[in-house]
Amino acid sequence: MVSRTAPPAHSLADAVGAAAARLEGVAIPTPLQPSERLTAATGAQVWLKREDLQVGRSYKLRGAYNLLAQLGAQERAAGAVCASAGNHGQGVAYACRRLGIRGRVHVPSTTPRQKRERITALGGDAVELVVGGDTYDEAAAAAAEHAARTGATVVPAFDDLRTIAGQGTVAAEILAQLDGAPDVVVVPVGGGGLLAGVGGFLAARYPQVRIVGVEPAGAASMTAALAAGEPVALPELDTFVDGAAVRRVGDVSFPLGRDCGAELMTVAEGRVCTEMLDLYQVDGIIAEPAGALAAAALDELDLPSDATVVCLLSGGNNDVSRYAEVVERSLVHRGLKHYFLVEFPQEPGALRRFLDEVLGPDDDIVLFEYVKRDNRETGAALVGIELAHRDGYEPLWKRMEASPLKIQHIAPGTTAYRFLV
Repeated sequence: MVSRTAPPAHSLADAVGAAAARLEGVAIPTPLQPSERLTAATGAQVWLKREDLQVGRSYKLRGAYNLLAQLGAQERAAGAVCASAGNHGQGVAYACRRLGIRGRVHVPSTTPRQKRERITALGGDAVELVVGGDTYDEAAAAAAEHAARTGATVVPAFDDLRTIAGQGTVAAEILAQLDGAPDVVVVPVGGGGLLAGVGGFLAARYPQVRIVGVEPAGAASMTAALAAGEPVALPELDTFVDGAAVRRVGDVSFPLGRDCGAELMTVAEGRVCTEMLDLYQVDGIIAEPAGALAAAALDELDLPSDATVVCLLSGGNNDVSRYAEVVERSLVHRGLKHYFLVEFPQEPGALRRFLDEVLGPDDDIVLFEYVKRDNRETGAALVGIELAHRDGYEPLWKRMEASPLKIQHIAPGTTAYRFLV
């Protein structure tokens, strides 16, 4: 049975210490590495806690193993089940195989193929993978139904003190590696388990540490919970940052996240994509969207130049097939790529005039597609234009307004944008 009230901070800190002992020899003490790029960008001394190098390429193993290792013989015999966006499922799969427990992992259809394959590889014959539903919450409902029918133990991704305590071992490890407390710790936030564990541990042992929780702008469930005073379900959810796209934070993780004194902020998904590309191209680090979430927030934080800042790079399970979308979202976020509906007269030379009179010398058409031809006189085309510099948009739009063509800018986030692009 999951406790629905937050334990005292000192109790959580003790639970984290016990979890660290259980995880010894199971979880890898992941590197704490200085980031020259982020240090130069912020002026502070920035370190990356590389949980992307953990077993399963995510911190999630810590919480999953800590919970499963505490099950009694009868509970182990009944098996375990979980819902996951991908990373938690890998942690549960590995823990089940390591402990000899039969497991079942439910993931939504949006879970990248790479994560599904890793769940199967890590769990082997001990774990069954079930794919169904469009969101994490639908997968969670399926997992709960299986548990009610079979008596299997549900292993929550974030809403259980045992899971939370396991995630909190990341903080204990950071303290040991730095031989002291950092000034700032920046944590990605999905269901709130990592924030609750890390934040709760630091609040109890090192209350002077500034804790920053970062959510994706399209899935800010902890922010919504704080505003409402309790966990609430988001009416809409952007699932791009799949490792942190949770519609409702946990009943256990919420009060711990609230009471640890963390600052909360949101980061646009496009900004996350830009940070993913910087991590890959500059630092040689493959980060998934949720893994880049904390580092993506640094340019919006007011950081003293002498501050020691630790960013949790929470996961590295990124499917290479997603990079085209990552590049696209980054370009749009940085104002370098724009889409327009252009109504061209169906006559010779119309496109040539558009190229000569509207496009600048550094503007590049990267998409041209007729979307409607309802008469012989005009034809509407979807035109994607990539700019060399962000400030090239205003001159481009002025030339468009001066053109005799009917041109409409398709703004990101609008219904037309989601439908056409």
